Amino acid sequence: MLKGILLSLSASILFGCMYYLAIFLKPLAGVSIFGIRMLVTIPFLFLALFLFKKQNEFLEFLKRLKREPHLLLVILITASIVGGQMWLFLWAPNSGKAIEVSMGYLLMPIIMVAFGKVVYKEMLSFNKWLAIIVAFVGVTSNILLAGKISIESLFVCTGYPIYFYLRRKFGLSHLNSFVMEILYLLPVALYFISQLDMQYVETQNPNIYYFIALLGLISGTALISYTLASTILPFYLLGLLGYVEPLLMLVVSFLIGERLESESYILMACLLISILFLVLDGIIALRQQYKKRKLLSILSDE
Repeated sequence: MLKGILLSLSASILFGCMYYLAIFLKPLAGVSIFGIRMLVTIPFLFLALFLFKKQNEFLEFLKRLKREPHLLLVILITASIVGGQMWLFLWAPNSGKAIEVSMGYLLMPIIMVAFGKVVYKEMLSFNKWLAIIVAFVGVTSNILLAGKISIESLFVCTGYPIYFYLRRKFGLSHLNSFVMEILYLLPVALYFISQLDMQYVETQNPNIYYFIALLGLISGTALISYTLASTILPFYLLGLLGYVEPLLMLVVSFLIGERLESESYILMACLLISILFLVLDGIIALRQQYKKRKLLSILSDE
């Protein structure tokens, strides 16, 4: 259990570091960084397949795609969604939008809870209802005060729920489909890379190749750490630790010099309170699961 917690926290910290690393990749544009990230991530994905002994499972997945060709279209859609999110993640810090994207990641768990209620008719606990209500108050206040909600925040908090819904609906919630998604994105990534004038980039940033190597190392290590954690930790605990990443992204946003607009103070406060309600709900669920396992253990001993 401790190993899984440390792996999950390591992954969150590494993703936070990658968010900060983006500012050292100037003068690369967002699409160029996206292309490079896709390219350097591929070797780590295949390494993950070997580390988790998923080679045969991956081959079986390819056979399934041959039997069910409609899944190729589904993966194209999910690849487009996750590709857009990955581009936004490394574009935001260099575009003055790091806080907006961070708020999108803070809002995402709440949207996913609401999504589960509407789509899957899931029963919501009192704390989850409170989280949704408080977040709704925050979003409403931001619309009234600022006249809008950030497109970047909206893209993050709505894109991922649709992405996870499609993966779950078509039985694609595994590493194999993620590998296929990145392979789908590879031609786009290579196109963006081909448009680069690396000679000019190197004159502006002599250490660019070191930072690109670091990007690959951090991205790949974070991915493997999170995948390992997901095989060790129970779902509720993994979800609970998942709140660390958006909070670190928010810290990075302030570290790189961004400031929260006064119109968004109420929204930010409401999002943090909503996250606290979800964390409390997760802790309660963990305690209930622990008591249930303990009771089952006592009964089995008898």
